[in-house]
Amino acid sequence: MEINELWQYVLSEVELNLTKATFNTWFQHTGINSIENGMVVISVPNSFAKEWLENKFNKFILKSIRNIHPEIKEVKFLISSSSKDYIAQIKKKRPQEKEFISEDSQLDFGNVDKETNLNPKYTLDDFIVGSSNELVYAAALSIIKNPGTVYNPLFIYGGSGLGKTHLLQAIGNEITRLYKDKKVKYASSEKFTIDLVAAIQHKETEKFKDSYRKNDLLIIDDVQFIAGKEKTQEELFHTFNSLYEKNKQIIMSSDRQPKAIPSLEDRLRSRFEGGMMADVGYPDYETRLAILKTKAIKKQIILSNDVFEYIASNFQKNVRELEGALNKVIIQAKILNKTINIDDVKKALLPVINPPKRNINIKQIIQVVSDFYDVNEKQLFLKTRKQEIVKPRQIIMFLLREELKFSYPQIGTKIGGRDHTTVMHACDKIEETIKKDNILADEINLIRQSLYTS
Repeated sequence: MEINELWQYVLSEVELNLTKATFNTWFQHTGINSIENGMVVISVPNSFAKEWLENKFNKFILKSIRNIHPEIKEVKFLISSSSKDYIAQIKKKRPQEKEFISEDSQLDFGNVDKETNLNPKYTLDDFIVGSSNELVYAAALSIIKNPGTVYNPLFIYGGSGLGKTHLLQAIGNEITRLYKDKKVKYASSEKFTIDLVAAIQHKETEKFKDSYRKNDLLIIDDVQFIAGKEKTQEELFHTFNSLYEKNKQIIMSSDRQPKAIPSLEDRLRSRFEGGMMADVGYPDYETRLAILKTKAIKKQIILSNDVFEYIASNFQKNVRELEGALNKVIIQAKILNKTINIDDVKKALLPVINPPKRNINIKQIIQVVSDFYDVNEKQLFLKTRKQEIVKPRQIIMFLLREELKFSYPQIGTKIGGRDHTTVMHACDKIEETIKKDNILADEINLIRQSLYTS
């Protein structure tokens, strides 16, 4: 397997465990510089990415690489500006040893535009429209025809991996193509925060403000991550007002509605809810098949219908997982160097379809739920009827029942000495509510993802 294909394989594994915005923020402009003497050197664009990858994904990346190259013992991260010097040092120290080095191996995620942060691979033509996203797609078309005059702001929400980032970037790319004079900027909320911190650190806040407020279209992805970040929220509020007063288009996305984002300032929540809010749901079977076939054509790979149907049947909710499964199949075809059949596909996807569940405990459930709703863990055990406390407490009870199979009396004992009838009522209420409340269902799905992947 070539060096670029190896990194694409690693990225396909990583992408299944992150939101699209997080994945793009930390893995953009990364790549394998060298493989030598049992060590893989990975190029990263800056110190932020280096520190984050070292702390969060070192072991995962090493494990993925060893699936293909079991002889690899170590992974090192190197800021890209010094990559060539490092390679030169290797050549100078061990010129006699066999090397597998590519100075041009760094991935560029489709040549992301440095000015707009947009990736040209995201287009409206490749965005598959179904019953789950037709409303938000119609809103996108209206905005493209008349940016800044209709649906401003547009707030798109829905679970992780449902194509929100694709649509956001496709809108930006289309407006850039149609209106040559309009300035467009896309950023995840994490990128917005990183830029703000860097600006404060280097005393360049005016430059930062100008870079975000000079645009005709500003797109902020995954705004739920600004929760609790006071300075980021303040700066985003003023940026929002500056653009809105000039009739500039604002588009934002989140994994939940503004009212469900904890620690979000009321003034920002009001701004987010002031335009059009549109949700993106789970794609139906036919839409999933269409997505797979479209991506296969783009990747120039031929697969049989039973392969497409198998993938579409086993990955029902998350478009990102759907694409990740297809990528694993493509990599498997390259490894086997043959036309892949349904048995090969079942073998390749078995660990993904039936992954071993991480062992969790009551402490982890309490911590993840309290973090998700931004409440102090100690408050959850107090006898209070405040909704901001009651809701997460009931969800904890529900998860202890569903995930750990605790009895009602056990749960009551663990959660501040509640009577078992109180616990029973809480579990029944959450179970019934998620059947008719998609927002709560999405929130609990996100909590479960955090429990088993973090």
